[in-house]
Amino acid sequence: MSRISETTRGVFVISVTPFDDSGAIDWASLDRVTDFYLESGADGLTILGIMGEAPKMTQAEAAEIARRVIGRASGKPVIVGVSAPGLAAIADLGKAVMDLGAAGVMVAPPGSLKTDPQIHGYYGHVTRALGEEIPVCLQDYPLTTGVQISDEVMGRIIDDYPSIRMLKHEDWPGLSKISKIRAAEAGGRRHISILCGNGGSFLPEEITRGADGAMTGFAFPEMMVSVCALMAKGDRDRAHDLFDAYLPVLRYELQPGLGLAVRKHVLASRGAIASAALRAPGAGLDAAARRDVDFLVERQQRRLAELGFDPGSPAR
Repeated sequence: MSRISETTRGVFVISVTPFDDSGAIDWASLDRVTDFYLESGADGLTILGIMGEAPKMTQAEAAEIARRVIGRASGKPVIVGVSAPGLAAIADLGKAVMDLGAAGVMVAPPGSLKTDPQIHGYYGHVTRALGEEIPVCLQDYPLTTGVQISDEVMGRIIDDYPSIRMLKHEDWPGLSKISKIRAAEAGGRRHISILCGNGGSFLPEEITRGADGAMTGFAFPEMMVSVCALMAKGDRDRAHDLFDAYLPVLRYELQPGLGLAVRKHVLASRGAIASAALRAPGAGLDAAARRDVDFLVERQQRRLAELGFDPGSPAR
């Protein structure tokens, strides 16, 4: 399996972790949702991220999930989230999943980092603990981690730690960060792959600023695949038309504390997973919220048909 690099592009879908109603991992649904993402046109997958409920897993479960998905992906690259409070756990899981054939690992900064020197130094510790041969995706998600990585510190991290090959960009507002990274590259800084998150909520604008694709888990991955393809062809208006059709569902899914439940409800409705259950602590949608989402999805499908898109199929 190929590894991520500074030139990696496309859509890497952040996978949910399916559970049954008792909270046990639903292995059959894990296979099914892996197939679903790849059949939707994804270029790769990212597992055990924040929306994959990684903090609720044991280390053994995490390793087995990685084994299962990497094997199922049939050569498509799989990035594995290995974020943890301690470096020993990051290194242990990181090296284990790379031995299983992972394409790279993703590491978010712990919320304990408060100063610029701490943030910069932390990624030095991470890359040394993993070994510089392991490619790292830095997850920049201050809305969840509470860690704000300034443009200047991000530049120093890129300069000083060459095994960080990719940025998962989820700063908000953060379009200027992409622009500044690309401007610095024009001035001689090494290139880094940038894939964007936040449910894909700013995907067309991010690509315009120089992002290489998406890395997020919106329940309609074919939207992200299609928007990236249309933008690559230079059809910006058509990309925005398509994107706008999905915005009501995307907006509903972005609600803090509710987003994963919405995502799992939609994936279950689409047959990608058997149950919308979250592992405790975490609750699903109530009946009113399910009705809201179902109504928005129905309107979305009608709008896609009006625009001449085939709902469920990536537009190339």
